[in-house]
Amino acid sequence: MSERHTAGTPVRRIEVRDFSAGAAAPGLTARFEQVAQFAQFVYLGRQPILDRAGALHAYELLYRTGAHNYAEVSDDAQATAQVVAHTLGGIGVPAVLGQHRGFVNIDRALLFNDIVHLMQPERFVLEILETVSFDAQLTRRLGELRRAGFQVALDDVSELTDELIGVLPYTDIVKIDFLQTGRAALAELAATVRGHGKTLLAEKVETREDFALARELGFDLFQGYFFARPQVLSASRSRSLRPGLLRLLALLSCDACIFELEAELKLNPSVVVQLLRLVNSSAFGLGRNIASLREAIIATGTRQIARWAQLLLYADSGDLPWRADPLVQLAGTRSRFMELAASWLRPADDEFADAAFMTGIFSLVHVVLGSTPGAVLEKLGLAPHIREAIVSGRGELGTLLRIAEVAGEGGDAASIAMAPAAPAGFAALTPDVLSELNLSAAAWFGAHVGDATV
Repeated sequence: MSERHTAGTPVRRIEVRDFSAGAAAPGLTARFEQVAQFAQFVYLGRQPILDRAGALHAYELLYRTGAHNYAEVSDDAQATAQVVAHTLGGIGVPAVLGQHRGFVNIDRALLFNDIVHLMQPERFVLEILETVSFDAQLTRRLGELRRAGFQVALDDVSELTDELIGVLPYTDIVKIDFLQTGRAALAELAATVRGHGKTLLAEKVETREDFALARELGFDLFQGYFFARPQVLSASRSRSLRPGLLRLLALLSCDACIFELEAELKLNPSVVVQLLRLVNSSAFGLGRNIASLREAIIATGTRQIARWAQLLLYADSGDLPWRADPLVQLAGTRSRFMELAASWLRPADDEFADAAFMTGIFSLVHVVLGSTPGAVLEKLGLAPHIREAIVSGRGELGTLLRIAEVAGEGGDAASIAMAPAAPAGFAALTPDVLSELNLSAAAWFGAHVGDATV
């Protein structure tokens, strides 16, 4: 990412006022009350990206946990989820970006998740972290996202390699790190990238001499401390949204009508505020503000609301980071594993993948709420096939859940998939496939489930 991680960086904090009456969602259990001492604000960093004329072109959006102006990233997926959630719902796109684009750091796992489509392609650039490895599956995905309108930027490029040349056809912008790139190699690197028709962005530019050199070499965009240090934006934090989000996801899993969704949302003002911020943020390019809750639901669409609710559920974890909350970690990893497995079995069946994801999310809710699966799921009014999968292990989703449970414990999940009683097609979940899916799911929330320190 395009910033130095220096604790001594001076802070310029901009507070964005929240005029909402964000009432707390009811039903917090004792377990969450113990960790519900939330910080007063949510934070987001942004650093300007300028064009050759010195005009503001875009911002890079940066993960911040406080008013201090440096990143403390332990989980790339968590950091990106919070950046997107804070931009779309916590602060709002107009306050964060104005009329400009936002560059968002993104890892491999998030590139393959529907959450990426919460961001409007015309407003956000997907900045691929330098830790991401490219393969045929990833380049296909980048092709899909670019056809959907997204621009793709490569982050922290510092040398000319065969791999870089191989991935240039799947990218639009190349960010060359002026702190890491040797001056002797800079001209050839810039000429090669420019020769492939890509936009050149000079990042970590810290001196007038570097800026002059970048202009001379034909760079189009510029970013670094020579121009501006990151700003820190903040807005008031709402109480935990989890209980309301869980009920909302349950309704969405049942294909609830607009009136049912509207009635549930009215019981949770904090969730409503987030939804209206999302829609009014211009993230959907509606060209008008949304004045009513029903209009917001219609304009957004239930699938988009489900993506948004999943993102907020991931990002909202009280005082405990994701890695420090074993239940959040386990539920998230399991749900992602089930979604991936369902997509592997039925690549064209989005409804099956969505149902598998929700089965995983709700399979541990009874532990969080200190009750039994039957009691909790009955109150939530969950879709019958999802509830039966969790309570009694029935159907395809029930088999997928058993596979996810065993795979999560390192057991022989393939024997369940290949058993004579398994649903048709499940034998495709071979040990190699399950291993790959398990690794991908672990990458989604991070692998350190047992790290329970605050």
